[in-house]
Amino acid sequence: MLANHARLMKFFLDSNEVVGRKKLQKMIYILKKCGIPFEEKYEFHFYGPYSEELTLRIEELCNLGFISEVKEDKSNYYQYRYQVTSQGEEFLDHSPVELPAMEERIAVMKEKSSRFLELVSTMLYFDNLSKVEVEEKVRTVKKKQNFTDQELVDAWDFIGCLTEKH
Repeated sequence: MLANHARLMKFFLDSNEVVGRKKLQKMIYILKKCGIPFEEKYEFHFYGPYSEELTLRIEELCNLGFISEVKEDKSNYYQYRYQVTSQGEEFLDHSPVELPAMEERIAVMKEKSSRFLELVSTMLYFDNLSKVEVEEKVRTVKKKQNFTDQELVDAWDFIGCLTEKH
């Protein structure tokens, strides 16, 4: 049980800080699709791939005091910031976890918007389809997002860049 928690803690330690619940969900999913052994199950949801398991594990880590969750009021919505606490670092010291290097991938994903990561994760969710079929699927399931041709090109480039890093 704690191995999955420790993997997430390592992610938070490597990322220093993650801003946004949606961004957090997408980052873990994308890393999983890049071969990082996160075990949370994902289903397709309103904003692309979503894991209830991940939400519950994050809640548990917050309740244990291993991760801090700061809720910020942004005029018309709330934004959440996540960081490892000193207790979380102590937990990791006693629960060593080995994961493939992910710092570079985390750094480039943190620079991207949640909207962009939603597009990338949605494309990766349908990775069993051809490129043309993936784009058709995105335009169907994400119609309201109105992704442009250029955003799709940028997402494919980003996916290529992420899968090269190891």
